[in-house]
Amino acid sequence: MEQQPELKRGLANRHVQLIAIGGTIGTGLFLGSGKAIEKAGPSIMLTYLIVGIAVFFVMRALGELLLSKAGYQSFTDIAEDYLGPRFAFVTGWTYWFCWIMTAMADVIAVGVYVQYWFDIPQWVPAVICLIILLGLNLLSVKNFGELEFWFALIKVITILALIGLGIVLLVIGFKTEAGSVTIRNLWEHGGVFPNGISGFLFSFQMVVFAYVGVELVGVSAAETSNPEKNIPSAINKIPLRILFFYVGALFVLLCINPWTQLSPAESPFVRTFSLVGIPIAAGIINFVVLTSAASACNSGMFSTSRILYNLSKNRQASPRLGKLNKNYVPGNSLFISTLVISVGALLSKLIPEQAFGIVTTISAICFIWVWGVVLVCHIKYKKTRPDLQAKSKFKAPFTPAVNYVVLGLFAAILIIMLIADETRPALLFTPLWFILLFVLYSMRSSKKGRSDQDQDRNMLNT
Repeated sequence: MEQQPELKRGLANRHVQLIAIGGTIGTGLFLGSGKAIEKAGPSIMLTYLIVGIAVFFVMRALGELLLSKAGYQSFTDIAEDYLGPRFAFVTGWTYWFCWIMTAMADVIAVGVYVQYWFDIPQWVPAVICLIILLGLNLLSVKNFGELEFWFALIKVITILALIGLGIVLLVIGFKTEAGSVTIRNLWEHGGVFPNGISGFLFSFQMVVFAYVGVELVGVSAAETSNPEKNIPSAINKIPLRILFFYVGALFVLLCINPWTQLSPAESPFVRTFSLVGIPIAAGIINFVVLTSAASACNSGMFSTSRILYNLSKNRQASPRLGKLNKNYVPGNSLFISTLVISVGALLSKLIPEQAFGIVTTISAICFIWVWGVVLVCHIKYKKTRPDLQAKSKFKAPFTPAVNYVVLGLFAAILIIMLIADETRPALLFTPLWFILLFVLYSMRSSKKGRSDQDQDRNMLNT
C-alpha cells in the first residue's frame, strides 16, 4: 500500500518559543485592553493575572497529555481517547470555529489599522492580507514559523520599549498633557476598583479573548522537531510572560495614563507613545498593532487548517481535507479555512460597530469549552492511566484539585457573560453551535451504522 505523507516536523525551538509568546500577545492586548480598562480600571491587572494563572494550568495539563502518548497530534486525539468520538468531533469542530471567529476579528482589525494611513475601503487590506498569508502558508510550515517568529519579535520589542520607557518616566516624574507619570495614577482616579466589583467581573470576557492562542504550542506538536524538549520549555515560560508582557505592560500604561483618559475605541499603546511626545510614535505603534493583527490571523489560518486536517484523518471530515501538498501542508484545509475567514471582511461592512464585540465573545466562549475539555480529559487521565503517569517527565502540578478550581472559574465567567448585556446575546447564540454539532454527529453515526449493516448484509448474501 502507498504510504500517506505526514505533517513535516519543520518547526525549530526558536519557532515554538516565539509561537508561545505570539499566542499570548495579540489583538486582545493591543486593542481589546482598552475596552477592558474602561470596565475595570486599574483592577484590570488582577483580571489578567487570574485568567493567566488559569490558562497556565490548562497548558500544563495539555502538555502532560500531549507528551504521554507518541501518537497524539492535537487535543482532538486526546478528547477521543478520554471522552469518546462524539466529544472529539464536537471539540475539534468547535476549536476550528473559535479560531475562525478570532481570525475574523483580526481581519477586521487589519482593515481598520490600514485606514490610519490610506483612505480605502476596509475590506481591501483585509483581503490582501489573507491572500499574502495564504500564499506563504501554502509553501511550508517553516514559513508559518518564520512569520510568527518575526511578528512576535516585533510585539516583544514594542512591549519591552514601553516598559523601559515607562520605568524611566516614573523615575524622573515626567509630565505629560495628562499629568505627571506616577504610580499614584493607579488609585487616585476612583480607586483600584473604580466601577466596583461588577466592572471588574465584566472585564473577564475580553481578558479571556486576550489569551486565546496560547494553546497553539499544543496544536503545533505534530510539526515540532523535538516536542519532548520544546513543548515543556515553552509552557513553563508562560507565567513569566504573563507577569511581564501583560501585567507589566498594563502597569506602565496606567502609570503614564490615568485610566479615565483612555478610549476603548483606540489602542492604549498608541495613545501612550503619542502622549510622551515621540513625533512618529503613533505611526510606529499602529504598524505594530497591524502586524499583531496579521500575526493572529496567520495563527488562525495555521490552526484551523491543521484542525481540519486532523478531523479528516480521524474520519470526522471530508477525506479531501486530509490531503497534503508537495510541501507537506494541508492545502485544501488551508483554502477552506481562509475562505470562511474572509467573511470577516463582509461583517466589517455590514455591522462595523458590533462585529468585533460579537466575534470576540463567541470566540471566548468556545475557547472556554476547549480549555474545559482539556481539563476534564486530564482528570480522567489521572484517574484511569497510572501506567502513563509513571512514565511522565512533565507532570502538571496540583492536579486534579486545581483542574476543578479552574473549571469553576470558567463556569463563573460564563455566568458573568450571561448577566452582562453586552455579552448575553452571543452567549445565548453559541449553544446553537454545540446543538448543531451533536445533531450532525448523531446523523453521521446513524448513517454510518446503516452503511455498515448494508455492507454486512451484502457479504452474507455473497
